[in-house]
Amino acid sequence: MSKQEKIVLSEERLSRYLTPYKYPEPVLIGSGETGAFDEQAVDISFVFWHGDCFHMLYTGFDGVGYQSALATSDDLLHWEHKGIILPRRLDTDRWDRVGGSATWMIKESNNLYDLPTLKKVDGKYWLVYHSYPQQGYEVGPAEIGLAWTTGEELLDWNFPDEPIYSWKNGGDWEKGGLYKACLIDHDGLWYLFYNAKDEGQPWFEQTGLATSKDLKQWERHPDNPLLRVTPDAWDQRFVAEPCILKDDDLWVNFYFGLGPGHAQEGLAYSKDLIHWTKHPEPIIRHGEKGDYDQTHA
Repeated sequence: MSKQEKIVLSEERLSRYLTPYKYPEPVLIGSGETGAFDEQAVDISFVFWHGDCFHMLYTGFDGVGYQSALATSDDLLHWEHKGIILPRRLDTDRWDRVGGSATWMIKESNNLYDLPTLKKVDGKYWLVYHSYPQQGYEVGPAEIGLAWTTGEELLDWNFPDEPIYSWKNGGDWEKGGLYKACLIDHDGLWYLFYNAKDEGQPWFEQTGLATSKDLKQWERHPDNPLLRVTPDAWDQRFVAEPCILKDDDLWVNFYFGLGPGHAQEGLAYSKDLIHWTKHPEPIIRHGEKGDYDQTHA
């Protein structure tokens, strides 16, 4: 990886990205209903404004695999299920037959402070998801797909017959499969940031980049993974689930890190989307004993 001077943020600049106050209760939990798509858990929220209310794209787990849904809210605290948009199709031979986890939609703006709204490309809304080949909790190496819809209700999606991006022609660091993707456009290119795992036991998850001019043909960055784990640090096993936004001259990545015993939220920043400086400490820590996030945040 080519060298670039480490970015040092002032305390005032860093304070823009810190969120020290936590709402004391979860805003969405697994339903516990037998046979429901979210019977056991919910995961990976992506919140945006559409129509006349907030929407949340989220993943549910029922013990068989992931399926994804939308919920709506007027206040960001109370959410109502709208519908499943990425269902399971076990009666087919599709690559995503077990279902999938939808993680991101193409937005109008990358700006950290803009209200997130959706952007149409070629007259369509676009959604990024990943799917695992076998039933169970994240069983087998997942691949990434890109679905689209023209409907304003965002409930009826068209899914690709083949994944747009796979671990099969990647490096050793991603041979265990691909996870959450974050898709942004900048200077005439599409940037697909994604985390992936190796085949070790225990495995490591790190974040890489692929770029495209047309959302079809993708080129891996030669320096992947661009965001790596740090030995003996709080994120020594995972640097995962990228969420990348622009603030003036900086790109900021709010990511999911895992170290000894706890997952917590971290921050990295860059001036060119290629060279990243990680803040040395978590910016959202796991909670105290008895809190709903006492183990992982």
